[in-house]
Amino acid sequence: MKHFLSMEDLERDEVTRLFRLTAELKSRIKAGDRATPLTGRTMALIFEKPSLRTRVTFEVGMVQLGGASVYLAAQEIGFGKRESVPDIARNLSRWVDIVTARVFSHATVEGLARFSAIPVINGLSDREHPCQAMADLFTLWERGLDLAHTRLAWIGDGNNVCHSVLLLGARLGMDIIVATPPGYEPDAKVVESCRRLGGKVALTADAREAAEGADVVYTDVWISMGQEAERERRHEAFQRYQVNETLLRFAAPKALVMHCLPAHRGEEITDTVLDGPQSVILDQAENRLHAQKAVILHLLGGG
Repeated sequence: MKHFLSMEDLERDEVTRLFRLTAELKSRIKAGDRATPLTGRTMALIFEKPSLRTRVTFEVGMVQLGGASVYLAAQEIGFGKRESVPDIARNLSRWVDIVTARVFSHATVEGLARFSAIPVINGLSDREHPCQAMADLFTLWERGLDLAHTRLAWIGDGNNVCHSVLLLGARLGMDIIVATPPGYEPDAKVVESCRRLGGKVALTADAREAAEGADVVYTDVWISMGQEAERERRHEAFQRYQVNETLLRFAAPKALVMHCLPAHRGEEITDTVLDGPQSVILDQAENRLHAQKAVILHLLGGG
């Protein structure tokens, strides 16, 4: 793995190695071990979109590994306006050791990787959010779930996080059913890729059908950044896709609830479910830190 742009970049054995490395790095921090394998190494953080979790976890992760990071906001980069993507990639390759880019278009992060002499991590694009999916399925793995025999219900928008969860789930043999309103299904090419990988993926418009017997119920916001103009239409379309106590009764008795955050409480998920005993949402958020450290270390040859 030279770059980490998509869940398709990882083979199954690499996922297993990264999960083990994530667990090891998390355990070290909990034990107070401050080993610094990346002393003197630097990451450039390019953010076209703002973020709480992505920025904090990458910056803290580099500090915990002994390295440093440089944050570059959209106005400082100006992809394709102030400077071309190839020139940005070539310049950064002379100064830093690794790049993480949180961008609007997946083509941007692909362009960075194409012209970069150093590893590039997709911190989020319109197609995928692979770092989130790694943290999510690690969260299930560390709880002892046999992912090859785990049924996950995705309820809501078939968005970039959904794509990455589907692709990683397919690699690991998970059974995933996605419930979306008509017109909001995951990209057909992503679903085709999952099935080509041997994944068990089903689509439905019925949230209760998806939740039936599920071991994990996952949701995300109905309106992502850049979709604000669609607010009214999306609110109307997604009304029957709220993860609440009623929907959760259709799932397995001890089903886990997931959300990648930020959450719009009272819209896609209720307070009682988000803050309830079946929620592992804060575990997911914490594990972003450790899963991303594992990816960084792996790309830089330290794990």
